[in-house]
Amino acid sequence: MTRMGWLAAKVNVGDGGGRLLSAVFALLTSVVLTGCSGYRLGSVYDTGVRTIAVPMFENQTFANGLEASLTEAIITEVHSTTPWRVVPEAQAQTTLEGAITEATLRTLATEGGFVEQSAYVMTVDFAWRDNARGDAMVVRRGFTSAGTFVPALGVQEPIEIGQREAISELARDIVAELASEW
Repeated sequence: MTRMGWLAAKVNVGDGGGRLLSAVFALLTSVVLTGCSGYRLGSVYDTGVRTIAVPMFENQTFANGLEASLTEAIITEVHSTTPWRVVPEAQAQTTLEGAITEATLRTLATEGGFVEQSAYVMTVDFAWRDNARGDAMVVRRGFTSAGTFVPALGVQEPIEIGQREAISELARDIVAELASEW
């Protein structure tokens, strides 16, 4: 006997089994439907915003060029993950501005007195402002990311590997912070 045949034989519709089956089906349906209530269909970004300006981030460190690389990575991330268009500030509904406040090297592992693995750590402050109202919609201070690289003999990865990784992670994380509240 198949599973469905067994279930039909056990649940005799004539003696209330149909009501039991209907109740179980209703319960399962409600569990499935309410279990997904934390998910959202559509964009997680504010669909009322259509344009954003991303002026060059300031660089308060001695590491040259980080500001251009970070700004470019943020613009790329906005284009690829949000419904917004990046436009000049005079035409934008919102503006994302920020500053790189720290860029340092940290040793992660050593062997025999030599550095085996390092991290390039970057910290930024940023604010996302509504240009019409002038108020900040999102403000973050001390937002940090790190990129690892292996300068050890034999591998000899350049510091730029860690910088690129830290910049990419910061760009992803900054744009993710602009998502709508659930």
